[in-house]
Amino acid sequence: MGYVASLDLLAQAADGNVRAAGRLISRAEAGVAEARPALAGIYRRAGLAHVIGLTGVPGSGKSTLVAKLAAALRTRGEKVGIVAVDPSSPYSGGAILGDRIRMTELASDPGVFIRSMATRGATGGMARAALDAVDILDVAGFRTVIIETVGVGQDEVEIARASDTTIVVSAPGLGDEIQAIKAGILEIADIHVVSKCDRDDANRTLTDLKQMLTLGALTQAKPLWQIPVIGVSSYSGQGIDELLARIVRHREVLASTELGAQRRRRVAEFRLAKTAETMLIERFAGGARGIAPPLARRLADRDTDPYSAAQSLIAQTLKQEYADELA
Repeated sequence: MGYVASLDLLAQAADGNVRAAGRLISRAEAGVAEARPALAGIYRRAGLAHVIGLTGVPGSGKSTLVAKLAAALRTRGEKVGIVAVDPSSPYSGGAILGDRIRMTELASDPGVFIRSMATRGATGGMARAALDAVDILDVAGFRTVIIETVGVGQDEVEIARASDTTIVVSAPGLGDEIQAIKAGILEIADIHVVSKCDRDDANRTLTDLKQMLTLGALTQAKPLWQIPVIGVSSYSGQGIDELLARIVRHREVLASTELGAQRRRRVAEFRLAKTAETMLIERFAGGARGIAPPLARRLADRDTDPYSAAQSLIAQTLKQEYADELA
């Protein structure tokens, strides 16, 4: 029944039914096995949308910038999908929905779809369901999809492997302006944005980023894309048009050079690894329930070590699954 219903939702979403798209996203997020054939069909139909990944440290104004960027795209007649990846609630496991609250001015626009999704403990901050949501919105006719991630840290750079254009947002006055560079954020950006540029201390951050990019360029061959640094103010609207123009230009470069083919292959490799990771986690979570407690007790008593116990858990789980298949 769920299988048929999911395929029906696929057909409706492909016809532009936003409610059907939302229900499919819910099934993807819940990990409903019956929805996988529909999600497979969605993936094969997708690939037309331009995916913009937007990340940055907490407090840099990412959500406000997303709202302004979406509004600017709407003036051009584009339908915009927004997937806001929020931290998971420690109680319910769901998204905290802070980003959605800051985008209330877009809520009444039928050409904008906003969905908050929880990280659900995903490594790198990107849940597999967020990638499915992008495909669903793509098939539903949203030709620009923006993924906004949780605040970045040393390892939270997966957005660069899941998007066509990656925007990293920095803000003045957050302490060490070069902290993002230390965290490896400099390398993942296709476009650097310094928000709140109406502030007096914004010029320092702009200058630091430009200098670091120049130093990096001296040690590399000239790339096909020169990474710009743009100052924006969501309050006054300054820099929003320039940012949009740079996004359009980057999309053109991807379409006309080998850079685009490389990006698509990198996204496909990430998608494959992320899906396999999720399936393995689900597989062991279900199959290891009866096997794990005895091993955990031995581990707690120091009768074994974590590595030996983990190897035993994997071996016994696979053996049990094989026995179930033969039964």
